[in-house]
Amino acid sequence: MKAIVQDRYGPPETLTLADVDVPTPAADEVLVRVQAAALNAYDWHAMRGDPRLARLTMGRSAPRARIRGRDFAGRVEAVGAQVRRLRTGDAVFGDLGDANGAFAEYVCVPEDLTALRPATLSAQQAAALPLAGVTALMGLRDVGRVEPGQRVLINGASGGVGTLAVQLAKLLGATVTAVCSTRNVDLVRSLGADDVVDYTREDVTRGTRRHDVVLDLVGNRTLTALRRTLTPTGTLILSGGGTYRGGSLVGPVWLLARGRLAVPFLRQRVVTLTATPSRAHLEALAAYAEAGALTPVIDRTYPLPEVADAIRYLEGEHARSKVVITVGPE
Repeated sequence: MKAIVQDRYGPPETLTLADVDVPTPAADEVLVRVQAAALNAYDWHAMRGDPRLARLTMGRSAPRARIRGRDFAGRVEAVGAQVRRLRTGDAVFGDLGDANGAFAEYVCVPEDLTALRPATLSAQQAAALPLAGVTALMGLRDVGRVEPGQRVLINGASGGVGTLAVQLAKLLGATVTAVCSTRNVDLVRSLGADDVVDYTREDVTRGTRRHDVVLDLVGNRTLTALRRTLTPTGTLILSGGGTYRGGSLVGPVWLLARGRLAVPFLRQRVVTLTATPSRAHLEALAAYAEAGALTPVIDRTYPLPEVADAIRYLEGEHARSKVVITVGPE
């Protein structure tokens, strides 16, 4: 099969299209013929080994997972002996987590990291949902505990997570303030945001508005500035992946670490969020999509051989919403 592989850390040029063996599913896994895969900030972090501190777990000199990509949608081709929920031919989507491997024609995935694809979504849309959707859902529903009538601020509202977070915050009954650039104002407003702040014209952290929950998806503000946007007992959720600035030792981890250190001294809640794939979260997102209440937004699509170009576009901070790789036919 064809797959995008990487044998050393570095820029998009280190990614190559290669022929590799089709994997064989373990007893608790399914073999999926991939139709589409989606990019996340995670992918360029893993590709570059950035921040360098992360190489302690990803691999010191090269990524342990040779095939890139974690979000996928496709059809089940074969099932392991212990698989009970899925059948050959099922349309599924999911998140491989740190195992990676989605930028390929076939992938093996544990049954518990997949969900049935909503009939309302194409394979490309379904592939755009897992990591970004779970991040937004965990941040707002599970960690932020957003309730009807609360005010929610989303910093980075036009990105892959942000466009889903705006929709989910509205589904939870919140009044949403969305922060984005000038070109994305109309997009974010069309997703349901009640108030849109153009960061090129206004610094939301210098304003007088206060919010019950702030979801920071960018990591470009100080902890003090972000806390200014909260009510005295509000919740700040840090989940910013940052953008590539030439490599660093700790990257956005520094902001997340400061958030953890500040927790014991604050009335406000400061929570660092790491989204982990789970079937329960995927099925919750699928239910919203099936009801027509949640729709992933796709910026661009690229064919599998052009993954390097897709990541180059994503990490240059030009992308809005999701960038998707088309791998095989529907």
